Amino acid sequence: MASISCRHIYKIYPGNVTAVKDFNLEIADKEFIVFVGPSGCGKSTTGRTILRLGGEKTGGQVLFNGKEVYDMTPAEMRELRTKMQIIFQDPFSSLSPRLPVGEIIGEAVREHNLVPKAEFNDYIDQVMDNCGLQPYHKTRYPHELSGGQRQALTLLMATLVTPKLLLLDEHTAALDPATADKVLELTKKIVAENHITCLMITHNMHAALELGNRTLMMDSGHIVLDISGEERANTTVDGLLDQFAKNVGRRLDNDRILLSRQEETAQ
Repeated sequence: MASISCRHIYKIYPGNVTAVKDFNLEIADKEFIVFVGPSGCGKSTTGRTILRLGGEKTGGQVLFNGKEVYDMTPAEMRELRTKMQIIFQDPFSSLSPRLPVGEIIGEAVREHNLVPKAEFNDYIDQVMDNCGLQPYHKTRYPHELSGGQRQALTLLMATLVTPKLLLLDEHTAALDPATADKVLELTKKIVAENHITCLMITHNMHAALELGNRTLMMDSGHIVLDISGEERANTTVDGLLDQFAKNVGRRLDNDRILLSRQEETAQ
């Protein structure tokens, strides 16, 4: 179980720079929430603050399964970390550069005793196939894979042992649109099949409406739109941007958040 309650969270940096402002959110167990918004809106800082990844928050409460995260002892935090996985834009951060792909997967399979010894090699081949990797990739190192292959491998490695909570912080931002779509499809499949509570941070407006079950649009450190259910299913990207403009009082005319699929593909 992984439910999170955020109550009046503030994150203020030196110089009185407010990154998160009076942020309130209830995240249910197994909910897949997508944060979207313009650069500098506070979505990544919010995600890191919720998981206590960037120093102390300035104010408010973050409750994980009813317990204040920032009151946890070091031992309790270590235990919490074993229940969550975090994937950033750079997949190298979680893949050992010193081991070939086959050994990276094999180490994880052995460490967690995921399959009987007789099924070991077949299981590694299955994981590689799910990443879009071929048998010859088994002896290749992470830097010899494409960006999409590395990120797909990172995603599958992070979820070999199903985490209670998954944070995806712009995990497809460095990929070309076609490759990003493949990784997002894999993300959708893994989260749904494993019933993981997931927080995904993205600039991709289409992904924000097509993945998960709830879209949160942020600006200036707080939520300005929170849509789910039938309302979300009937909302287009243009409609979401219109609602943003109505609530915030400005349009996002020059931000890459506005890129359509066609414009992304052309770049």
